[in-house]
Amino acid sequence: MKTDTHSSPSLRWDIFCRVIDNHGDLGVCWRLCADLAQRGHSVRLWVDDASALAWMAPHGCAGVSVRAWPNDEPLQALAHSTEFAVGDVVVEAFGCELPEAFQALIVQGTSPMWINLEYLSAEGYVARSHGLASPVMNGPARGMTKWFFFPGFTPNTGGLLREPNLAERHTAFDRTAWLSALPLDKPITATEHLISLFCYEPTALPELLKQLSQADEPTRLLVAQGRPSAAVASATQALHMASSGTGQLHISLLPYLRQTDFDHLLWACDLNFVRGEDSLVRALWAGQPFVWHIYPQDDLAHHDKLHAFEAALDMPLTLRQFHAVWNGLEAAPLPTLSLAALESWRCWSRQVQRRLQDQTDLATQLLGFVAQKR
Repeated sequence: MKTDTHSSPSLRWDIFCRVIDNHGDLGVCWRLCADLAQRGHSVRLWVDDASALAWMAPHGCAGVSVRAWPNDEPLQALAHSTEFAVGDVVVEAFGCELPEAFQALIVQGTSPMWINLEYLSAEGYVARSHGLASPVMNGPARGMTKWFFFPGFTPNTGGLLREPNLAERHTAFDRTAWLSALPLDKPITATEHLISLFCYEPTALPELLKQLSQADEPTRLLVAQGRPSAAVASATQALHMASSGTGQLHISLLPYLRQTDFDHLLWACDLNFVRGEDSLVRALWAGQPFVWHIYPQDDLAHHDKLHAFEAALDMPLTLRQFHAVWNGLEAAPLPTLSLAALESWRCWSRQVQRRLQDQTDLATQLLGFVAQKR
């Protein structure tokens, strides 16, 4: 496992993030901030809506300070302050675009390394575009250079976020104790299969609930707060099913979980339904079977993105078929979650986990990239 936490000198980072319609962007940015801080760097996170950090990271992280997304007036005041300096590295997460007044501060300062951290994808353009320079053509920072940094699943990309101590945390995890401490409506029993649900609004959700209620073995569905819990409420109502489930299915709503506890959830469950980017990466590190609900786009570009992911990681045909229905690519019956299918998916997940762990993690690669280009 390639991880080097001490080769780079301590740097000051300014990371900018806008929360669009979910908390995935903030989740990724916070993990990056915490990872860098734990390696000895100083990080300022500038975000337009930090409210989710109250449950995502309630204790914060030493070395990370959270700042409100700045408008021009406060930034102009900072320009005349001797106590403020732009960081050594400025990260523009997911094309959020730096405020023009901050761009002006960059020009006045010591020309920091300016990085555009892109979204995760397995498509071919990622490797071709990773690490490319992009001249800034207009605005206060005209003439400067912005560098594109693409996360990815292959060695010729920027890799995936993975903290240096993640494997040790996973090894030390006490599944029974953690599950026992969850504030659920009903204690989990040893005979229940555990499935976590973190999704948008999949049209196949009612079919999944019906299938689980009629299965041979009891299942506990652990549902995340927000859109997943609202989707489950709508689905049970449509099925005329009790909100707590029926038959072999019992539905329990989870509290909002810290990022570390979300990892624990994925480690504890027999199958994980995840969505977006951050939870997908954490599902990969969990090494358990998972189904990905990719973020739907109006132009259907997510279809190509899903197919590229499936091909890049050699996903089994049965799991591809489940993904196609779960993501609305095919109007077919939802494949059965048989024990044989789950075991096949588990073997694949473990293989993918080991393969990706052999690649250098994103923060280490980012530090190396900065050291090379500065």
